[in-house]
Amino acid sequence: MRLDVDIWFVHLHITGRGVFFFWVTLSILAVAGIAVFASRKRELVTKWVTWVLILPVVGIPIWIGKGPTAVLCAVLALIAVREYVRLVQLPRADTAILYVLAVAYPLAAWLRPGLLHLVPLIVLLCALPSVLTGDLEHGIWRAAFTGFGSIWICWSLASMVLIWRDAFLVCFAAAATDVAAWCGGKGFRRFGWARRPLSPLSPNKTVGGLAGAVIGAFIVLTLLGTITPGLLLAVAFGGVLGDLLESMFKRQAGVKDAGEWLPGFGGLLDRIDSLLLVLPLAAVALA
Repeated sequence: MRLDVDIWFVHLHITGRGVFFFWVTLSILAVAGIAVFASRKRELVTKWVTWVLILPVVGIPIWIGKGPTAVLCAVLALIAVREYVRLVQLPRADTAILYVLAVAYPLAAWLRPGLLHLVPLIVLLCALPSVLTGDLEHGIWRAAFTGFGSIWICWSLASMVLIWRDAFLVCFAAAATDVAAWCGGKGFRRFGWARRPLSPLSPNKTVGGLAGAVIGAFIVLTLLGTITPGLLLAVAFGGVLGDLLESMFKRQAGVKDAGEWLPGFGGLLDRIDSLLLVLPLAAVALA
C-alpha cells in the first residue's frame, strides 16, 4: 500500500504497514465518531475531537522518520516533565536535570542507542544536587522523585524511538485501549465483580475497566494484524497500571488533573500516562 501527500510544505510518501495503520486508524476514528455524536454526550465529543487533532501531531513525525520521532518524544517529555515537577514540587536544580534528560534520552535513542545502557548510572547521579547542597531534610525525597521521573517520563518516551517502526501501532493501540477500558468500566458495572476497584488510588478504575482494556487491546491488535501475547499484555495491563501510577501522584498533590490545556483530558501527563508504561513493555515484547 502507498500514500502520497503533497500539501504546501508537507510531503509524505509512505509505503507498507504505515499506510495500512493509517487507514485502519481513520476507519476506527470514523466509526467511533458516529457512535460518539449519536450519544450526544459533550464529554465524549470533546475527547473525540481532541483525538482527531492529536492524530496528525503524533502520526506525521513518526511516519516521516526516526529523527522527527525523536524530536516529538523530546517535546512530549519536556511538557510532561513540566507537569510532573509541579505535581511533586521539585526544586530548580532537580528540575533542570529532568529537562536535560527529556531531550538527551530521545536523541540518544536515535543517534546512539547504546548510551541508554548508562540510564541506571544516571538515575544514581540524580542525587547529586541533594548531595552537593547537603540537603539532609529533603535530599532523599528529591533524589527519589528526580530519579523516578527520569525513568517514568524521559526514558519511557525514548522507547518510542527504539520501536520506531511499530511506534504508531503501539501509540494507537494504547489510546484505543484507554477508550475500551472506559467503556468496560461503564458497560460491565451491572455485574458485581466488575465494580470492584483495582486500587484505592482511583475508585473509577475497576475490574470491569481492566476487562474492557483486555478485550479492546485484543480487538485493536487483531485488526492491525500484530497480535502477540506479549504485546497484548503490554498494551492492556501497561495502560491500566500507567493510569493508576499517575493517579498516585495526583492524589498526593491533591489535584484532579496534571494540567488543563487539553480539552477533555486535562494535561499532557493525563493523556500519556498509560503510554509511559506501555512503551517500554512493548519494546520488550517486540524485541
